[in-house]
Amino acid sequence: MTLQVGIYVYDQVEVLDFAGPYEVFSTASRVHQRRSPGQPPPFAVALVAERPGSVVARAGFTVVPQACFDSHRPLDLLVVPGGVHEAELAKPAVIEWIRRQAATAKLTASVCTGAFLLAGAGLLGGLAVTTHWEDVEDLRRQFPGLDVREGVRWLEHERVVTSAGISAGLDMALRLVARFTSQDLAERTARQMDYAWQQRG
Repeated sequence: MTLQVGIYVYDQVEVLDFAGPYEVFSTASRVHQRRSPGQPPPFAVALVAERPGSVVARAGFTVVPQACFDSHRPLDLLVVPGGVHEAELAKPAVIEWIRRQAATAKLTASVCTGAFLLAGAGLLGGLAVTTHWEDVEDLRRQFPGLDVREGVRWLEHERVVTSAGISAGLDMALRLVARFTSQDLAERTARQMDYAWQQRG
């Protein structure tokens, strides 16, 4: 079965926060299909924005998402990256969309300050979570009920995973490949990417 992965993108999103997981899931599918011709890919990945049109990420990096809130397929995995997240946190429609997707998805994950958006949607209560080292204190201050941890690459729970800053999203995404397919495919994906996967959260 092909899992539908949606990665939320928005203006001033951190480039590697969304591009890293996108590369992991798409590479995993490519590696799988090369080894198993004719089999369906394990993942289908799409960038999802609030509305149609281009999104300008950090440093002017412009992307055109494949879908928006009104047009994406039902999601099995939702990834919420970080960046300049404050404007997104203040949008009720965005927070409600994240909450709605998380209610039906198998798993919701954040990279970096995407944890703020998951917290705003009420998804992190009672969980140990993490974010970019520079934003740990802000996350604790804005959401004092959270158990915010430092010095970890990611923290994994049954339906929610949070990762630390930027490159940690690659490690987390590879862990999700292992979780939803196999450790072997995750390791082959990291090898194909020529990436030194840090396998311990």
